[in-house]
Amino acid sequence: MAHRATKPSRGTTQKGSGAPGSTRAPGHGRARVTSVMLYAVLVVFAIAFVFPFWFMAVGAFQVNTTSSPSDLFPTGGWTLQNFTDINSRLNLLRSLLNSLVFTVGVLAGTLTFGLAAGYSLSRLQWRGRGVLFAIMLGVQAIPFQLLMIPLYVQVTRIYGLGDSYLGMILPFLINTTAVFIFRQFFLSLPELLFEAARIDGASELRILFSIAVPMVKPAIATVALITFIGPWNEFLWPFLITKDASLQPLAVSLANYISNVSRTASNPNGAILAGAATLAFPVVLLFVFFQRYFRASDISSGVKG
Repeated sequence: MAHRATKPSRGTTQKGSGAPGSTRAPGHGRARVTSVMLYAVLVVFAIAFVFPFWFMAVGAFQVNTTSSPSDLFPTGGWTLQNFTDINSRLNLLRSLLNSLVFTVGVLAGTLTFGLAAGYSLSRLQWRGRGVLFAIMLGVQAIPFQLLMIPLYVQVTRIYGLGDSYLGMILPFLINTTAVFIFRQFFLSLPELLFEAARIDGASELRILFSIAVPMVKPAIATVALITFIGPWNEFLWPFLITKDASLQPLAVSLANYISNVSRTASNPNGAILAGAATLAFPVVLLFVFFQRYFRASDISSGVKG
C-alpha cells in the first residue's frame, strides 16, 4: 500500500529558503557599521554647527564673558544686565522695529513682484520673454556693491528718499533670485490645470492667485526665508542711506555700538553677544515655523486621472 506524501508543517523551515529564521547575509553587518559611522559624522557636524549659537546664547546671559573654554559650560552667574547695558546705549526695541519694517517691506515687494514676474515668464506667451529672462540671469552676476554708489545718488538726490524707510526698501523690491525660483516652480505645474481654468473663463490674475500660488507653497516659504535673512542682516546699504540713528536697523545700530561704546559696558563681550542674540533670535524663530513647508509639493494631486 503506497504511503501518502506528508506536507511539511507550517513551522518548519526548508533549507535554502529565505524564511525569517535563516541566517542573515554578511553584508547586513557592514551596512549597520556604515550607518553608525554616518550618524557619528553627522553628529560631529551638528555640534560644530550649533557651537556658535550655544556660545552666543550662553555669553549673552553670563555675568563675566571671556573667550575661555569655561564659558561653554557655566555653573552660575546668570544675569540680564548685558541686555540692559546695550539697551541703555541703543534702543533695542526701536532698532528691532526698524529692522522689521525694512524686512517686511522688502519681503512684500519680493513676493508680489516675484510671483507676478515668475508667472509671466513661465506661463504667458509674449515676445522677448526669453531675452528678458537671459538679461535677468546676467544681472544676478553683477555684485550689489558695484551698483551701490549709483543707487545712492539716485535714491538720495533724485528721489529725495534719504533717511527714510522707502529709501532703504526701494533697491530690494525686486529680487531676481526669487523670480527665478518662482519661474522654475511654475514650469513644473501641469499645463492641464491652466488650460482648464482658461476654458472656464478665469482671468490670468485669478489663475495665479487661486491655482498657481497655492501649489507653490514650498517655493514661497523658501523665498520668504531667504528674503527675510537678507535684509534682516543687511548692514552696508542701510548704513549708507540712513544718518538718523532712530531709523537705523538693529544690524547697523549694533555695529555702531561695537565700534564706539561697547568698551564702556561692565561686560563688553556679554553686551555684544546680547545684541547678537537679539538679532539672531527672529531668524531662528522664523525657520522653526517655516521648516514644515520645505518639502516637495504634491502637484500631481491637482490633475485627475
